[in-house]
Amino acid sequence: MEMTGKQRILYRQGSGFWRMTAKWALFFGALSLLDGGLLRSWGHAVIWPMVGILLWVPFGIGVFWYPKKDQRIELTASELRVRRKRLPMEKVNLLHVAHLWLEGRSTADAEPVSAWTPSDRWVWVPLRDGRAFMLEFRDPAAFAKVFGAFAVAACGGPDIVRARAAAETYPDPRPVRPNRSTEESGSWLYLLDAFE
Repeated sequence: MEMTGKQRILYRQGSGFWRMTAKWALFFGALSLLDGGLLRSWGHAVIWPMVGILLWVPFGIGVFWYPKKDQRIELTASELRVRRKRLPMEKVNLLHVAHLWLEGRSTADAEPVSAWTPSDRWVWVPLRDGRAFMLEFRDPAAFAKVFGAFAVAACGGPDIVRARAAAETYPDPRPVRPNRSTEESGSWLYLLDAFE
Protein backbone atom coordinates (compact mmCIF):
# COMPACT_ATOMS: atom_id res chain seq x y z
CA MET A 1 0.00 0.00 0.00
CA GLU A 2 1.15 3.57 -0.72
CA MET A 3 0.26 7.02 0.54
CA THR A 4 -0.83 9.85 -1.74
CA GLY A 5 -1.22 13.02 0.29
CA LYS A 6 -3.33 11.84 3.20
CA GLN A 7 -4.99 8.98 1.35
CA ARG A 8 -3.75 5.42 1.43
CA ILE A 9 -3.72 3.77 -1.97
CA LEU A 10 -5.19 0.28 -1.66
CA TYR A 11 -4.51 -0.73 -5.26
CA ARG A 12 -2.70 0.87 -8.16
CA GLN A 13 -2.38 -0.11 -11.80
CA GLY A 14 -0.32 1.94 -14.23
CA SER A 15 -1.27 2.63 -17.81
CA GLY A 16 1.39 0.18 -19.04
CA PHE A 17 3.32 2.83 -21.00
CA TRP A 18 6.75 1.96 -19.61
CA ARG A 19 6.00 -1.76 -19.78
CA MET A 20 5.17 -1.39 -23.47
CA THR A 21 8.28 0.72 -24.07
CA ALA A 22 10.52 -1.83 -22.35
CA LYS A 23 9.08 -4.69 -24.41
CA TRP A 24 9.51 -2.61 -27.57
CA ALA A 25 13.17 -1.91 -26.79
CA LEU A 26 13.78 -5.55 -25.84
CA PHE A 27 12.24 -6.82 -29.08
CA PHE A 28 14.26 -4.59 -31.40
CA GLY A 29 17.38 -5.03 -29.27
CA ALA A 30 17.06 -8.79 -29.67
CA LEU A 31 16.66 -8.39 -33.44
CA SER A 32 19.80 -6.26 -33.53
CA LEU A 33 21.82 -8.83 -31.58
CA LEU A 34 20.51 -11.67 -33.72
CA ASP A 35 21.29 -9.85 -36.95
CA GLY A 36 24.72 -8.67 -35.87
CA GLY A 37 25.84 -11.79 -34.04
CA LEU A 38 24.45 -14.57 -36.21
CA LEU A 39 23.06 -13.42 -39.54
CA ARG A 40 24.96 -10.48 -40.95
CA SER A 41 27.36 -7.87 -39.56
CA TRP A 42 27.11 -5.36 -36.74
CA GLY A 43 26.99 -2.64 -39.37
CA HIS A 44 23.69 -4.05 -40.57
CA ALA A 45 22.47 -4.63 -37.00
CA VAL A 46 22.39 -0.92 -36.09
CA ILE A 47 19.46 -0.47 -38.44
CA TRP A 48 17.09 -2.29 -36.06
CA PRO A 49 17.23 0.24 -33.18
CA MET A 50 16.58 2.98 -35.75
CA VAL A 51 13.60 1.07 -37.14
CA GLY A 52 12.31 0.55 -33.60
CA ILE A 53 12.51 4.27 -32.83
CA LEU A 54 10.73 5.21 -36.07
CA LEU A 55 7.92 2.71 -35.44
CA TRP A 56 7.62 3.35 -31.71
CA VAL A 57 5.30 6.37 -31.97
CA PRO A 58 2.82 5.22 -34.65
CA PHE A 59 2.68 1.57 -33.60
CA GLY A 60 4.08 1.26 -30.08
CA ILE A 61 2.12 4.21 -28.72
CA GLY A 62 -0.66 4.55 -31.27
CA VAL A 63 -1.58 0.88 -31.77
CA PHE A 64 -0.44 -1.03 -28.69
CA TRP A 65 -0.58 1.48 -25.81
CA TYR A 66 -3.16 4.17 -26.65
CA PRO A 67 -6.21 1.86 -26.71
CA LYS A 68 -5.30 0.75 -23.16
CA LYS A 69 -4.39 4.14 -21.70
CA ASP A 70 -7.52 4.06 -19.49
CA GLN A 71 -6.06 1.15 -17.52
CA ARG A 72 -4.39 3.60 -15.12
CA ILE A 73 -6.45 2.97 -12.01
CA GLU A 74 -6.10 3.76 -8.31
CA LEU A 75 -8.32 2.59 -5.47
CA THR A 76 -8.44 4.46 -2.17
CA ALA A 77 -10.85 4.24 0.75
CA SER A 78 -12.77 7.25 -0.53
CA GLU A 79 -12.73 6.95 -4.30
CA LEU A 80 -11.86 5.00 -7.42
CA ARG A 81 -9.70 6.93 -9.87
CA VAL A 82 -9.48 6.18 -13.57
CA ARG A 83 -6.80 8.39 -15.10
CA ARG A 84 -7.78 11.86 -13.81
CA LYS A 85 -11.45 11.10 -13.23
CA ARG A 86 -12.77 10.10 -9.82
CA LEU A 87 -15.72 8.04 -8.64
CA PRO A 88 -16.65 8.61 -4.96
CA MET A 89 -17.19 5.43 -2.96
CA GLU A 90 -20.60 6.78 -1.93
CA LYS A 91 -21.81 5.93 -5.44
CA VAL A 92 -20.50 2.34 -5.36
CA ASN A 93 -22.70 -0.50 -4.11
CA LEU A 94 -20.12 -1.84 -1.65
CA LEU A 95 -22.63 -4.27 -0.15
CA HIS A 96 -23.00 -6.02 -3.50
CA VAL A 97 -19.21 -6.06 -3.97
CA ALA A 98 -18.74 -7.53 -0.49
CA HIS A 99 -21.46 -10.13 -0.98
CA LEU A 100 -19.95 -11.26 -4.28
CA TRP A 101 -16.48 -11.45 -2.73
CA LEU A 102 -17.68 -13.65 0.14
CA GLU A 103 -19.01 -16.00 -2.54
CA GLY A 104 -15.65 -15.92 -4.32
CA ARG A 105 -16.95 -13.87 -7.24
CA SER A 106 -16.31 -10.36 -8.46
CA THR A 107 -17.45 -10.06 -12.05
CA ALA A 108 -20.41 -10.64 -14.34
CA ASP A 109 -19.47 -14.22 -15.22
CA ALA A 110 -19.84 -17.27 -13.01
CA GLU A 111 -16.16 -18.24 -12.90
CA PRO A 112 -14.76 -17.83 -9.36
CA VAL A 113 -11.93 -15.36 -8.77
CA SER A 114 -9.63 -18.17 -7.65
CA ALA A 115 -9.78 -19.61 -11.18
CA TRP A 116 -8.82 -16.36 -12.91
CA THR A 117 -5.48 -16.14 -14.71
CA PRO A 118 -3.23 -13.04 -14.65
CA SER A 119 -4.31 -11.59 -17.99
CA ASP A 120 -6.38 -8.68 -19.21
CA ARG A 121 -9.89 -9.14 -17.93
CA TRP A 122 -12.92 -6.98 -17.20
CA VAL A 123 -14.09 -6.51 -13.61
CA TRP A 124 -17.34 -4.72 -12.92
CA VAL A 125 -17.98 -1.93 -10.44
CA PRO A 126 -21.67 -1.92 -9.41
CA LEU A 127 -23.22 1.46 -8.55
CA ARG A 128 -26.03 2.18 -6.12
CA ASP A 129 -28.45 3.17 -8.88
CA GLY A 130 -28.21 -0.28 -10.47
CA ARG A 131 -25.70 0.47 -13.20
CA ALA A 132 -22.43 -1.42 -13.51
CA PHE A 133 -19.30 -0.27 -15.29
CA MET A 134 -16.43 -2.43 -16.40
CA LEU A 135 -12.73 -1.78 -15.82
CA GLU A 136 -9.93 -3.71 -17.48
CA PHE A 137 -7.05 -5.09 -15.40
CA ARG A 138 -3.84 -6.89 -16.25
CA ASP A 139 -4.11 -8.82 -12.95
CA PRO A 140 -7.85 -8.80 -12.23
CA ALA A 141 -7.69 -11.30 -9.37
CA ALA A 142 -5.34 -8.99 -7.43
CA PHE A 143 -7.75 -6.07 -7.77
CA ALA A 144 -10.78 -8.24 -6.95
CA LYS A 145 -9.08 -9.45 -3.76
CA VAL A 146 -8.24 -5.93 -2.57
CA PHE A 147 -11.59 -4.43 -3.62
CA GLY A 148 -13.57 -7.30 -2.11
CA ALA A 149 -11.70 -7.24 1.21
CA PHE A 150 -12.11 -3.46 1.40
CA ALA A 151 -15.85 -3.72 0.72
CA VAL A 152 -16.33 -6.40 3.38
CA ALA A 153 -14.47 -4.29 5.96
CA ALA A 154 -16.34 -1.12 4.97
CA CYS A 155 -19.69 -2.90 5.41
CA GLY A 156 -18.85 -4.16 8.91
CA GLY A 157 -17.48 -7.64 8.36
CA PRO A 158 -18.62 -10.95 6.84
CA ASP A 159 -21.50 -11.62 9.25
CA ILE A 160 -23.01 -8.17 8.81
CA VAL A 161 -22.60 -8.40 5.04
CA ARG A 162 -24.45 -11.71 4.88
CA ALA A 163 -27.23 -10.44 7.16
CA ARG A 164 -27.69 -7.20 5.21
CA ALA A 165 -27.54 -8.96 1.84
CA ALA A 166 -30.27 -11.36 2.95
CA ALA A 167 -32.49 -8.57 4.29
CA GLU A 168 -31.95 -5.77 1.79
CA THR A 169 -33.13 -5.60 -1.77
CA TYR A 170 -31.25 -3.63 -4.37
CA PRO A 171 -31.37 -3.65 -8.17
CA ASP A 172 -29.17 -6.18 -9.89
CA PRO A 173 -26.32 -4.24 -11.49
CA ARG A 174 -26.94 -3.89 -15.21
CA PRO A 175 -24.05 -3.09 -17.55
CA VAL A 176 -24.80 0.05 -19.54
CA ARG A 177 -23.09 2.28 -22.06
CA PRO A 178 -22.79 5.96 -21.10
CA ASN A 179 -24.31 8.58 -23.36
CA ARG A 180 -21.70 9.96 -25.75
CA SER A 181 -23.19 13.44 -25.25
CA THR A 182 -21.59 13.53 -21.81
CA GLU A 183 -18.16 13.91 -23.41
CA GLU A 184 -18.38 17.70 -23.37
CA SER A 185 -19.35 17.80 -19.69
CA GLY A 186 -16.33 15.72 -18.72
CA SER A 187 -18.45 13.04 -17.10
CA TRP A 188 -16.54 10.28 -15.30
CA LEU A 189 -19.01 7.80 -16.79
CA TYR A 190 -18.06 8.80 -20.32
CA LEU A 191 -14.47 7.85 -19.63
CA LEU A 192 -15.22 4.27 -18.75
CA ASP A 193 -15.53 1.64 -21.42
CA ALA A 194 -18.90 0.15 -20.51
CA PHE A 195 -21.06 -2.31 -22.41
CA GLU A 196 -24.75 -2.97 -22.90
